[in-house]
Amino acid sequence: MVTRLAILGVTGSIGRQALDVVGSHPDRLRVTAIASARNASELETIATQTGASAAVLQERDGDEALCDLVTRADVDLVLVATPGIAGLAPTLAALRAGKRVALANKEVLVTGGHLVAPLAGGAGDRLRPVDSEHCALWQCLVGERMESVARVAVTASGGPFRERPLDELASVTADEALRHPTWKMGPKVTIDSATLANKGYEVVETHWLYGIPYERIDIVLHPDSVLHALVEFSDGSVKAQLAEPDMRLPIQYALLWDRAPSRAARLDWSRTRTLRFEGAPDDRRYPCLAAVLETARSGDLAAMIGLSAADEVAVARFLRGEIRFDEIASYLRRGASLGAAQRAPASPDLGEILGVDRAVRSALAAAPALA
Repeated sequence: MVTRLAILGVTGSIGRQALDVVGSHPDRLRVTAIASARNASELETIATQTGASAAVLQERDGDEALCDLVTRADVDLVLVATPGIAGLAPTLAALRAGKRVALANKEVLVTGGHLVAPLAGGAGDRLRPVDSEHCALWQCLVGERMESVARVAVTASGGPFRERPLDELASVTADEALRHPTWKMGPKVTIDSATLANKGYEVVETHWLYGIPYERIDIVLHPDSVLHALVEFSDGSVKAQLAEPDMRLPIQYALLWDRAPSRAARLDWSRTRTLRFEGAPDDRRYPCLAAVLETARSGDLAAMIGLSAADEVAVARFLRGEIRFDEIASYLRRGASLGAAQRAPASPDLGEILGVDRAVRSALAAAPALA
């Protein structure tokens, strides 16, 4: 049976790698709908190549068009690979329409996990995690009882500045921050990987995907990016998932939801290799991570929405050379404060989430200098 696929963010890093996966399994996957934020010419090219019957350019067609796209009758599975909070509304629309969702967007669960989880029941066939760490957790948990899980850990490479002297972080350039040592990703997630804000987001995602309390979710520095997640069970045994850092593997697992031949790089265990563990990240080196975890553990969902909005603003400004690398954390903390000040309900709906997001962005635009 062929799965009819919609890809949001088709011109981005995840979207392009997903097309490679589709090309490897034409008997099982067919692209019927695609969307891109602003790359019109490439969107048109991909539509022609894939034979997609619908294509949405977000900046031209609007956000509602994304929701219309994912609820089409000729779509079975939606890959949400568009960055930022823009992925939340179409994710909810797809799930409410009975579609399955492969999720490669962190902000969807960071800002709206309390809305997504009840619709999908957490990670599973209807909500398929694409992040390498969450796909790894899912693979470790297949066939296990959640009540037997003592704790879990997601791994972090530490990014390109893991060993840079702390007093030199202020001089980090955008070009340096975009050179991740092990992964090839889009610019937003690459900067978040350099600050480790993304790893904080992954802790939040783990909470919503698997229903695990924050105090039982750890982060372990693992510079090799070969071991992606660990699960410790009540008897003390540990399961881990290992693979070379190639996003085509978790993308394919999410799209097919089973094992199949893959073009992803193979782990060569015939050569000598050491898997390094360097403990938990240092808050002084990664203040963005500390800000995300502190906000998540507070349970204030509006503060988390504000933090996520501020992170998008800060990363964009850093990439334009308007702020320093070491100023990003101050934006996250300011965003959390602004979000909390909106006094949204304890469990905000989609409209209220977007309202907090807009208010925080507007406040930051009016006061761009925070450091």
